[in-house]
Amino acid sequence: MSATSHAPRSTERRHWWNAPRRYWRQWWERLPAARQDQLAMLGPLISVLLFLSAIFTALVYFTGQERARDQEAVVRDAEYAQQRLRLRLLERQERLMRMARDIANRTIEETEFVFQAEELVLQNPELLAVHWIGPYRDVVTGYAAAGAPAHAHRHAGDALPPELLGGTFDLARDLHQPIYSRPLPWPDGGHTILLLVPFEEQRRFGGVVLAEYAVDGLLRYGVPAEVLARYAVTLIDDSGQVLAGTPLQLERKPLSSLPWAARPQRHEMPVSPIGNSLLLRAEGLRADRDAGSDALFWIVGAMSVATIWMLLGNMRHTRRRLQAQRALVAETNFRRAMENSMLTGMRALDMEGRITYVNRAFCNMTGWSEEELIGATAPFPYWPPGDHDTLMARLQDEIAGRNAPGGFEVPVKRKNGSIFYARMYVSPLIDAQGRQTGWMTSVTDITEAKRIREELTASYDRFATVLDSLDEAISVAPLHTHELLFANRMYRNWFGDGPHGHERLLELCAAVPVLPPQDTYDQVDSLMGLPADALVEAIAEHAQIHVPELGKWLELRTRYLTWVDGRLVQMLIATDITARLQAEEQAKLQAERAATASRLITMGEMASSVAHELNQPLTAISNYANGLIARLRSGRAETDEMLAALEKTARQAQRAGSIIQRIRAFVKKSEPNPTLSDVGQMVANAVELANIELKRQLVRLNVYLAERLPPLMVDPILIEQVLINLLKNAGESIQCAQRPPGQRWVELTVTPRRLDGRDGIEFSVRDNGCGIPPTGSSASTKPSTAPRPKAWASG
Repeated sequence: MSATSHAPRSTERRHWWNAPRRYWRQWWERLPAARQDQLAMLGPLISVLLFLSAIFTALVYFTGQERARDQEAVVRDAEYAQQRLRLRLLERQERLMRMARDIANRTIEETEFVFQAEELVLQNPELLAVHWIGPYRDVVTGYAAAGAPAHAHRHAGDALPPELLGGTFDLARDLHQPIYSRPLPWPDGGHTILLLVPFEEQRRFGGVVLAEYAVDGLLRYGVPAEVLARYAVTLIDDSGQVLAGTPLQLERKPLSSLPWAARPQRHEMPVSPIGNSLLLRAEGLRADRDAGSDALFWIVGAMSVATIWMLLGNMRHTRRRLQAQRALVAETNFRRAMENSMLTGMRALDMEGRITYVNRAFCNMTGWSEEELIGATAPFPYWPPGDHDTLMARLQDEIAGRNAPGGFEVPVKRKNGSIFYARMYVSPLIDAQGRQTGWMTSVTDITEAKRIREELTASYDRFATVLDSLDEAISVAPLHTHELLFANRMYRNWFGDGPHGHERLLELCAAVPVLPPQDTYDQVDSLMGLPADALVEAIAEHAQIHVPELGKWLELRTRYLTWVDGRLVQMLIATDITARLQAEEQAKLQAERAATASRLITMGEMASSVAHELNQPLTAISNYANGLIARLRSGRAETDEMLAALEKTARQAQRAGSIIQRIRAFVKKSEPNPTLSDVGQMVANAVELANIELKRQLVRLNVYLAERLPPLMVDPILIEQVLINLLKNAGESIQCAQRPPGQRWVELTVTPRRLDGRDGIEFSVRDNGCGIPPTGSSASTKPSTAPRPKAWASG
């Protein structure tokens, strides 16, 4: 009983996994058939992936251990190479410091320095040159290797450009210790490093000893050969640019090699004592694993990949094909839309000259459809009938590849018969394999552009015609050059086509400002930055010059304006004023004759008054002479009485002579002669002559003369004539008004006055005559105290 009861319990313990299996089976049976197929495919796939992951993980682990050992070897060898390079640099630096100390102690001369520099350069191939540089960056002496680049050869007296040394020179001068520069590129493609060793002379900075290292030489001779043999050693700057050496180039491995086997081991470290501006980089590849040791991995991997490919190949291939098809359709539609939206016509020809493609813009230009043009041969339907020979020759040049870079212009006939002009640009048509299959031509309608160009040409011709028809000579030239930008016909008739006429006018014109000459190498105008309008207002001048070569007087006007290319230019306008000057000279002579005639007329009108005035002294002289004769005959002549009578006779004679002398001076014809004249004397002379007529007319003359009047630089005769005319007109006005004798008066006022910013003298004549009516038709008898016209003179 007991034995039987324990048997089922033992069976259940042996089959504990039956329950999970039952539940799994129930879950599996409830799944759809498609899901079961998917899970059935995922099972082997997951198993293969897990198997590959295990193998890959083991291989990665062992490979990592191997790579770490290789990296340690790279670091060790790189540090060894850096140490060797450092010791080499320090040895050369110590040698240069000894040379600098010898220079500072004046124990070495230039010849000895050159000898030691030559010895140092020859012993150290990485050294390109050693130079002695003065405190002002000037080369004292030095030596450069025979095979050194051209930039390393410097001569005594040359000044090193500041951009060459940068701040290294100043840093060496301030710190008083050797300074290495950053790697400097040169036009030959190489790089150099400068070492500046400063020295002092009598506690003052005396210059530096400059050593120039070739970065390639430092790598070639400073790094041990065994390191160069095992690794790809390069010298780089702080930005990663390779200065010397060849970096490691990873070749594409075949499918049988592992991807991690191509990963290089790399180590970088700065080169002492240069610093972080120069880094030493060592790169090496880990040795490939033995093919036999990886055979199992590749066999299992290949089988697993084959299995995965069998499961996923069709799905991936189908998906990629659909994606490629959609991308191709989208690209085709985009290119077709782009071609149809272009305004430039496109036409493709094969190597025989047959049309193989036209876009919509070309069809719209010509009016011909794509079906009518595709496959057409010369002569094409859009060729004008009269231009077939010319266009055929152009087509032959196009097919032969003889095309102008700037394109060519041809007439094109539309389908409706109208003609337009187009510019065509031809380029080879290359297919995807790099073979030329024809010629692609772009066509642009230039009818409107050609019309505008023709209108511009016609406008320029009209402008040139107008300027050529002017009587003035016009020339335009840049400042301080021998170039003539423009000259009209009158200029060419006078001076020819060259700029010598423009320059000759500037030489003769002393009123035109001469700008200072500019440096030949500096193309910047001295008036650059100033607006042209302001220059025209500020510098424009007028001058009258005589040109002996032409025998003419010219009025020269100059303007500064901005030319079409932005340059500041000078325009000269020369006008022939010879006839005008001759007319002005003739008018001046006529005016002088008229002034003389006016004075004669005035004296003629005053003749009776002058005769009356002269009659008084002449009568007095006659009376005094008769009295003296009577006394002498009677014997009653006394000396005192005779002297008194003779003195009175002499005064009367002087008075008559003075009146005659003034009259002669007044009517004498002479050129205007401005002299420094006294105002009071001019007023007295004019009053004495005018007062003769005023006394005859019973007019009283009142003269008000200001004190301390300055002298005037004038012609006194002309001023006196003006005053006499004013006083004579005042007397006639009073006579016309028929004033009683007690009310006849004229005032002459002479006072200083400032007019238009200048000091002068004002002569004012006032009277109480009839005045001038507003209409000017007849004299008025109404009393008036309005002043006569005023005369104003400046001195």
